[in-house]
Amino acid sequence: MLTHDGTLPIVGANENPMQVLRFSLLTGRRNLAGSNIGGLAETQEMLDFCGENNITADVEVIPIQKANEAYERLLKSDVKYRFCIDMASLKNE
Repeated sequence: MLTHDGTLPIVGANENPMQVLRFSLLTGRRNLAGSNIGGLAETQEMLDFCGENNITADVEVIPIQKANEAYERLLKSDVKYRFCIDMASLKNE
């Protein structure tokens, strides 16, 4: 079901083992990737820890009206921080 050079990301852990036909991955240069990101409780614990220890993220907040400009900057590698859209700017549309 994956396209040529496609990747299937598996997030979290399944209780049951997953069967994968290795040959089906090889023939189309397909990838299987995994992540052990936790659920809501773990995410909240991490956010609480960051709040208690003044750990913040560096972001560039942009209005939704500048989303296309932000995308162009992304293509030019002119981005230092992660873009975050100011949701209040949606009211201006």
